[in-house]
Amino acid sequence: MRVFTSLDEVEAATGEALGTSDWLTIDQERVDTFAAATGDDQWIHVDVARATEGPFGGTIAHGYLTLSLLPVLGTQVFSLDTPGARINYGLNKVRFPHPVLVGSRVRAHAEVAGVVDVPAGRQLTLRWTVEIEDVDKPACVAETVVLLLA
Repeated sequence: MRVFTSLDEVEAATGEALGTSDWLTIDQERVDTFAAATGDDQWIHVDVARATEGPFGGTIAHGYLTLSLLPVLGTQVFSLDTPGARINYGLNKVRFPHPVLVGSRVRAHAEVAGVVDVPAGRQLTLRWTVEIEDVDKPACVAETVVLLLA
């Protein structure tokens, strides 16, 4: 796992692939819990019997559930042990090219896309790809932005 201890180290890693997380199995309990937390209880996610007859042959994870796994998967890839607070600033873009069937395993790849100076510190852009085991298309591709306070 890559550990960054200074903002200069983070900036020096621009363009660098940071690594890949371990595989994580997406189970129905996780999907149901996410549905309950967000109020998104569409049948394609939570009705196993109906989804079996649906377009994917089973329930699928919410796209935003997949996106929400970036922090936990990312902790296996790198650590920002930099001085100052770290704040999620937003997303530049997110796409969900392929659904994640419940029972599938996913993992994340992270890359430092860029670092720019801002008045409060530095703004870090990370490029993520969440892959599904044995599937050619990724589940999620995203650019996240983190504000690293000085």
